[in-house]
Amino acid sequence: MNFYTTTGTPDFMETIKNKHGGEDMVLLYGAGNALLMHETEGKTLFQTPKRYEVIGSAGPLAKHGYYVINNIPVTDEGRPIFEHRFENRAKMMDGVPGFLTYRLLRPVKSDTYRVLTAWDSKDHYELWKGSKAFEQAHAKQRETLPAEKVQHIFTSASYVTEYTTEKAGEEENQA
Repeated sequence: MNFYTTTGTPDFMETIKNKHGGEDMVLLYGAGNALLMHETEGKTLFQTPKRYEVIGSAGPLAKHGYYVINNIPVTDEGRPIFEHRFENRAKMMDGVPGFLTYRLLRPVKSDTYRVLTAWDSKDHYELWKGSKAFEQAHAKQRETLPAEKVQHIFTSASYVTEYTTEKAGEEENQA
């Protein structure tokens, strides 16, 4: 499965999404920008996409909710180690309250993997981050990779981006 993303202003991303209503796309709103995601077996309709291969998944792409994307730069040599570490991650999310979607995305033309999760709400995500399941998952990662290897598989620090499927201000307008 192919996964593509493109970013831009919310209005422009809405125009692209509306123009291609038959495609499996989800529009996310972040701090000052929008991210449009397209999951397909074929090619994307985006002119300048970032392309990924879906190598792990759970659930359909959520059309509503709170998305968290962990962006993790990995060396070429570290790819097999990194992918092995995440190969059963989707199963670990089964039964987690508020969990909707998981994608492990292998970059096609960059070094940055994306671990994407979607939640019913930010509160559900925060509850999971404070859970024993979260703690165990991250402790297990540390156990499976010796400390001297950790530094060698990452090209730089990872970072998290957070989005919602609702445009800022929509919640207030609907009340």
